Amino acid sequence: MTKQLMTQRLWELVLLFGKLGCTSFGGPAVHIAMLEDEVVKRRKWMTREYFLDLLGATNLIPGPNSTEMALHVGYVRAGLLGLITAGLCFILPAVLITLGFAWVYQEFQTAPALASVLYGIKPAILVVILLAVWKLGKTALKNWRLGILGIGVITALFLGMNEVFVLVLGSAIGTLWLWKPKILEKLKRLEILVLGALLPVGIAQATGTIVPTAISLTKLGWFFLKTGTVLFGSGYVLVAFLETGLVSDYGWLTRQQLLDAVAMGQFTPGPVLSTATFVGYIIAGLPGALLATIGIFLPSFVFVALLNPLIPRLRQASWTSAFLDAVNLCAVALLGVVVVKLLPSSLPNWSAWGIAVVAGIAYWRWQLSSVWLVLGGAFCGWLLVSLGYA
Repeated sequence: MTKQLMTQRLWELVLLFGKLGCTSFGGPAVHIAMLEDEVVKRRKWMTREYFLDLLGATNLIPGPNSTEMALHVGYVRAGLLGLITAGLCFILPAVLITLGFAWVYQEFQTAPALASVLYGIKPAILVVILLAVWKLGKTALKNWRLGILGIGVITALFLGMNEVFVLVLGSAIGTLWLWKPKILEKLKRLEILVLGALLPVGIAQATGTIVPTAISLTKLGWFFLKTGTVLFGSGYVLVAFLETGLVSDYGWLTRQQLLDAVAMGQFTPGPVLSTATFVGYIIAGLPGALLATIGIFLPSFVFVALLNPLIPRLRQASWTSAFLDAVNLCAVALLGVVVVKLLPSSLPNWSAWGIAVVAGIAYWRWQLSSVWLVLGGAFCGWLLVSLGYA
């Protein structure tokens, strides 16, 4: 490829992904649909079949699917420079907007107007996460083996086991069981009995007191890098890692702040994982935001760069199909546990429950996007607080 052609293609990537980064509201499915329209239908950079090959490949590696699709397209179009260009142009708009929200939140979160808006947003966000659990769960729960695996993951998480350890171990066991079912078939009944007995104990232990630890930039950066390395499934699974690591383990974030961070992330275009920028800023200011952002996104750049030539062949193997089923189920179970933990802070009274119910009905009746649910929740919260009903 000549230098002139490379420059032309990089500029094309800047224009395309800069536009998508500023306008792609609505979550990964919307991002991928917009990307398909741009690179397959309008620009004809690749065939639809090849686009689908890349889409299937993204499911085999950790990280946000829509961001990784942007990285794949950039790599195919202009090599490593294209990958970096496409990724940065897609991610940066959301990161900068989220950073602005974080500054406003930190400066004015005690203002009555903002407090009333956040009061209404939290129930709406809980509904958004519940809907994600429901939709992902229906897809992930393909057979009884995955059902038992889900019970095991939920039990382990309620017992306080590390979420990364549970995700890795559950995925490994699930892959083996689905790929070579006879190996673990004899343990089926015993496993059900043990997990059923341990589940109530785990729920009781999950209500323990959180003891905050000193904030460390090294720990913060490592936490997000580790999370970005193992984050399979929907971007909402990030909420599960944040709740376990930064709320329960370190005590650096309250559950209310976690919900606020997710809510603010819904207002931004681009990847949902820009929520990490907000969280990093709340915990440790600008350095924290920078470390959190780099940590959560860097693994995706590395994985796509290393595996792009290999993944289309790997995904045809039988063990990778089993691995995908297992890891997706574990991710959904992890997210479901977090929903249970967030219920008390999200729905403290009848008016908050009312907002959640209205948001749920609005989604099922009109299929509204998460952006409209959040905006509607904000308006309802402001109205209820103004009228003295909250």
